[in-house]
Amino acid sequence: MSMMKNFMGWIDDRYPMTKVWNEHLAEYYAPKNFNFWYFMGSLGMLVLVIQIVTGVWLAMSYKPDAELAFGSVEYIMRDVDWGWLIRYMHSTGASAFFVVIYLHMFRGLMYGSYRKPRELLWIIGVIIYLAMMATAFFGYLLPWGQMSYWGAQVIVNLFSAVPVIGPDLGVWVRGDYVISDATLNRFFALHFLLPFLLAALVFIHIVALHKVGSNNPDGIEIKKGPKGNRWSDSAPADGIPFHPYYSVKDIAGVAGFLFLFSVVVFFAPEMGGYFIEHPNFEPANPLKTPEHIAPVWYFTPFYAILRAVPSIAGSAFPGVVAMFASILVMFFLPWLDRSPVKSIRYKGSLYKIMLWLFVIDFIILGYLGTQPTTDLYKLMAQIGTIYYFAFFFLMPIYSKMDKTKPVPERVTE
Repeated sequence: MSMMKNFMGWIDDRYPMTKVWNEHLAEYYAPKNFNFWYFMGSLGMLVLVIQIVTGVWLAMSYKPDAELAFGSVEYIMRDVDWGWLIRYMHSTGASAFFVVIYLHMFRGLMYGSYRKPRELLWIIGVIIYLAMMATAFFGYLLPWGQMSYWGAQVIVNLFSAVPVIGPDLGVWVRGDYVISDATLNRFFALHFLLPFLLAALVFIHIVALHKVGSNNPDGIEIKKGPKGNRWSDSAPADGIPFHPYYSVKDIAGVAGFLFLFSVVVFFAPEMGGYFIEHPNFEPANPLKTPEHIAPVWYFTPFYAILRAVPSIAGSAFPGVVAMFASILVMFFLPWLDRSPVKSIRYKGSLYKIMLWLFVIDFIILGYLGTQPTTDLYKLMAQIGTIYYFAFFFLMPIYSKMDKTKPVPERVTE
């Protein structure tokens, strides 16, 4: 014990290891009333680690070459020891990442985690979400299957719809006049780089979180409440140390997540074509267009918005603007909500109805994005798009009109 103490002291003299441990774990006081929804942040970090580790391992055998890419994926699946498992963990992990983050964002919408003083925390989170989408987009082409090739073709061509600079912008993104070997190489490089940028953004996100403190289901700031508890006279009375209380609780969440994750990896890695599309088991063929081209499920709500907006003079630019606006509007959420309370527990029925309709609308848009365009589906997508933007742009009105309940002075158990 004396040797260990001396060793830790030697490290602390040169690196603030104990200080970091105390500030961000042992002496970081989180509200005592966290519930199920607060698993999602730690699960997001777990999936990011899974993606980085499996991605690096896959990169050891993958060939970013238009002639060899598809064959290298088959080689990984058939000849590399446990390659099939690593590939399925990576493909399932991509979808799991978005599932966890969507639930994490929904938690923020429920409990007002974007409200003062957490505006910057929310903005950093949206930047993380954009980086995730970019990472997934760049990785979409890499298997060099039919849907990878043609899906990337459709998405990259959206940049060509930008007035004046569109054609040059499309060539710049592709690195060529068509999706080619140059595109594959640059997408592979960016797909390999961005996860490490994501890790840096997550670190910044956590630092920002620990600066302002965690929100809770009651939306009450425990830092402003009474001080003094069994651990410290200066700590919030309604706070408990993150470690060991929530670190142990998160382990239980990790165990449950890994069970479900393993079930998908071993028994349904394709998830009926939603996680890995069936055409992606065919090599890319520029001369053979699939019957229906659609992106992976986590992009489909925004793809449905893109298709719902009518073209002008044959240009899809209005749809492209709507698609990007549907993501960028999230940055302004902290200033759109005018409710006097943060948590859905104390908001009225009007906000609850609007939120749940938004969730249903998002799911319907996601389904419509996977389907071929018909008159009925296009009409449904247009209605869904109108409600999607109405949820945000009308929020200053309905959140202020909503009848709220009294908020307790202390967090509830």
